[in-house]
Amino acid sequence: MAKLVIHPGRKKGKIEKEIYGHFSEHLGRCIYEGLYVGENSEIPNTNGMRTDVVEALKEMKIPVLRWPGGCFADEYHWMDGIGPKETRKKMINTHWGGVVEDNSFGTHEFMELCRQLGCEVYINGNLGSGTVREMSEWVEYLTFEGVSPMAELRKANGHEEAWDVEFFGVGNENWGCGGNMNPEHYANEYRRYQTYVRDYKHGKRIKKIACGANVDDYEWTEGVMKTCFKHSLPFQHGFMDGLSLHYYTHPEGWEIKGSATDFDEKVWYKTLKKTLYMETLIKRHGAIMDKYDPDKNIGMIIDEWGTWFTCEPGTNPGFLYQQNTMRDALVAGINLNLFNKNCDRVKMANIAQLVNVLQSVILTEGEKMIKTPTYHVFNMYKYHQGSTLLDSSIETKEVGLEKEWMVPNLSESVSVDEEGTIHITVANLSVEEAFTIDTTIIDKKVESVTGEILVNEMRAKNTFEEPEAVHTVEFNKIELTDQGIKFEIPACSVIHIAIQ
Repeated sequence: MAKLVIHPGRKKGKIEKEIYGHFSEHLGRCIYEGLYVGENSEIPNTNGMRTDVVEALKEMKIPVLRWPGGCFADEYHWMDGIGPKETRKKMINTHWGGVVEDNSFGTHEFMELCRQLGCEVYINGNLGSGTVREMSEWVEYLTFEGVSPMAELRKANGHEEAWDVEFFGVGNENWGCGGNMNPEHYANEYRRYQTYVRDYKHGKRIKKIACGANVDDYEWTEGVMKTCFKHSLPFQHGFMDGLSLHYYTHPEGWEIKGSATDFDEKVWYKTLKKTLYMETLIKRHGAIMDKYDPDKNIGMIIDEWGTWFTCEPGTNPGFLYQQNTMRDALVAGINLNLFNKNCDRVKMANIAQLVNVLQSVILTEGEKMIKTPTYHVFNMYKYHQGSTLLDSSIETKEVGLEKEWMVPNLSESVSVDEEGTIHITVANLSVEEAFTIDTTIIDKKVESVTGEILVNEMRAKNTFEEPEAVHTVEFNKIELTDQGIKFEIPACSVIHIAIQ
């Protein structure tokens, strides 16, 4: 029996809703076909945005969406995506499949999508191949309310009012596809570019995000922080609000990756072990950030994370289309619990990607749409958004088949919302074994409890033929005890329990 202890009186910090964020890139069928079908499509849409996808994402309470990339961001020139669609420039998407990008989905379309979703805006600017002026004018076009060349251009293109932009990324992966820079060079470029990401709207400050490290490149984090903080007053002037981190789970390594659906128990545990490496990355990069930012004013922004497997057979390898199983659900549950428990430093995360690419929450095929197991985890965990992390600890034991790839059997996090409801999320990483969890809630009498669960065998997935093969169901096998609650969590499952 595992013991879970919760201290409602020990509040650890706010779980920012943006931790549950998402990422949409001009890659494969994420934007086109996935989110945007155009106003003339036979697929039901509002101003070109798929109605079924928008409604599903609203149910999931998507809090923030990142766009247009990704590697695409540092070759994207925003003026190509405004004005009449028939006159917009076409380009080759050199990073993703070598297909023609017709720019029919641009700034106005993205802002319309965010309006329909009711989510915050995270735009990634082009530092790699763009100019300071280009980035500065994009911010002006988006947010300036007065009389200016860019504001007038926006109005001429059909949008009188300025938009709100909550987050702006100054470049992406500038250690690689964004320019192959060294950390000191990027940091000096960041200092220059961010100066011109101005706050035009009174009382509306754009939060600026610097390009952070790839996986365990601690030299990058050190170099960027040291150079950015040299002769600067960062917080007084809104110099830097976030530093990104990218980490994907590749069970078989970057070159091989492995199948999304054809795997055995050994690969299952290997995948989860590599997922848990996220905690090491958070701690070690966080320790470097602490040297320069001990008060944690700069958020760690994990704006690319998730599984990256070999694309589905018969699909364009540059489109990164992969299926989604219960293994992905456990990866999501583990990561979200880790982000919650490190919310003092982690302020936003964006799973890659929203639709039809990598670890998507939604897959589409023509007019058909399915919600993946990952979607259901996000839908269960949405109650943590904006809630307060509570001090909690759980007893674990190692499970697995090989010593190198053993993992703790359980992953959990606990929060309390504004109404006083305690939300517990637990993932069982074991393929075969269920565990009884005896939960003690200090100094609180439980009045009522409800639960929901996602459970199935490890390779279970939703398909267009069987869209509901994996879905959440009510979990009511919860016993009230003198100290709290007791329940058994089945193998290969993720649970959400709400306590009054």
